[in-house]
Amino acid sequence: MKKFFTSDVLIIGGGTAGLFAAIRLSELNPQIKILIVDKADIRRSGCLAAGVNALNAYIGKNHTPEDYVNYAITDAHGIASRKLLHTMAQRLNHVTKVVERLGLVIETDSEGNYVERGWRNVKINGENIKPILADAVKRLPNVKIFNHVNITDFFRDGDKIIGAYGFSTREKIFYGFTVKATLIATGGASGIYLPNHAGGSRHQIWYPPFNTGAGYAMGIRAGAEMTTLEMRFVALRCKDTIAPTGTLAQGVGAAQINSRGELYQKNYGNTTSERVFAVTSENLAGRAPCYLKTVGISAEQEKFLYDAYLNMSPAQTLRWIETNQTPRNFNVEICGTEPYIIGGHTAAGYWVDENRRTTLQNLYAAGDVAGGCPQKYVTGAFAEAEIVAEKISETLNEIKMPAQIDFDASEFEKFFENDSAFTIEELEVAMQTTMDEYAGGLTQNYRFNERQLNLAAKNIERRVENLSENLHAADMYDLLKIYELRERLTVAKVLIEHLKARRETRWAGFAQNLDYPNRDEAFNLFINSITTDGKTKIIFRELGR
Repeated sequence: MKKFFTSDVLIIGGGTAGLFAAIRLSELNPQIKILIVDKADIRRSGCLAAGVNALNAYIGKNHTPEDYVNYAITDAHGIASRKLLHTMAQRLNHVTKVVERLGLVIETDSEGNYVERGWRNVKINGENIKPILADAVKRLPNVKIFNHVNITDFFRDGDKIIGAYGFSTREKIFYGFTVKATLIATGGASGIYLPNHAGGSRHQIWYPPFNTGAGYAMGIRAGAEMTTLEMRFVALRCKDTIAPTGTLAQGVGAAQINSRGELYQKNYGNTTSERVFAVTSENLAGRAPCYLKTVGISAEQEKFLYDAYLNMSPAQTLRWIETNQTPRNFNVEICGTEPYIIGGHTAAGYWVDENRRTTLQNLYAAGDVAGGCPQKYVTGAFAEAEIVAEKISETLNEIKMPAQIDFDASEFEKFFENDSAFTIEELEVAMQTTMDEYAGGLTQNYRFNERQLNLAAKNIERRVENLSENLHAADMYDLLKIYELRERLTVAKVLIEHLKARRETRWAGFAQNLDYPNRDEAFNLFINSITTDGKTKIIFRELGR
């Protein structure tokens, strides 16, 4: 069964950026009709599904937005857009106030000032941040929500995006949405690489396992210009639980040490990628394992850690209690994760202008899928969503409502009729193993050479992507898993081309090109790409944007 809907605005992705955009757009113009489509349920979907204990992008006392811009550019080793960062940074404190008015509890001191953790973030009670946003959206009479609907591709009219289509993850219903303007606000991409844990524990990862790069893949197939996918993100995390380390480092001042007890970080630098590189290098030098030094912290600090991790990563607190290896008495072992593609921490994503317009008309991007603007985190996603809301509100009347467009549901139906020799999971593991071994994954210490990348490209296309065409779906959930695999494969292919194009090593902790082991100022530029008929063309863009 097919169902069709028309409206003014389509928001694909009911996560951080998508919901905030709907809220701000409705405030600017309550007459605008908005559709939100999420493959899960907006109340507990996306990166904030389980909550968060801090807003990591905030302009603290005695600092300015320009300070944040400089910090982000330094951490990205120069590959970032100053203009995009500035338009984001100048809104960080404002959007913090907006979400506080919606009901988010932000910790304050005795004088009523926000409790800062460093100068760039504030502490919050954020377990319910997603329900707060979802409830605010549900109260809006001009918004219609479609939960459990997976969008797979855009409707196009030349270089204009006029909507999108997909399917229900629960019923055999296929949906088409025709609109004036579209915001892509899906998450980044996890699951492309072999994770820290295998088998039944493979989803014990840092980034949500359900964020598959769908938004990237849709843009790639539609011919949108993408940027900086090669700037992968590797998170430094507590071993086994893959819990965040920032609360340990900033909350109780835990420094990195190796198995000899040596403070080694000063030898490597202190950007995000350098901290990961430090751990990898110490391990390869025979000084493993590496730790965050918590032995000797106070009882009060230990209680703070228990509470903080229960609020965002309960497995870490449970591990301390179950093993009796309390942080006061045992240092916390650390490791890197598999690589992710995520524009909230790096500059990977759609190539956008200052209004977050993509290179396809009437298509905007915000949050993890918007490129060029790293270190945005939660409030940066809010800021970009607000920018998009303002621009759509300003220009929507200039756009003519397009005619309703049909789509061929046989592309979905064929998977129910296929007879495949392989399971979805088997092909997923084949993809992850290929990317891990040949495209700089965890077991290779994030290192690769051009010959390996060429092998990765061949194996992904010939051995995995072609086989995925014949996968069998027993139900709609299977169909979802097939499309999630295909989305990852699309992103993986373009990622490989980006890795090949950056002939230098700029972020050693994230990606180390063994053919070009040093930084090269000739590559002090954006590496972009456009994919047409399955062929990816690399484009070099100056940093001045």
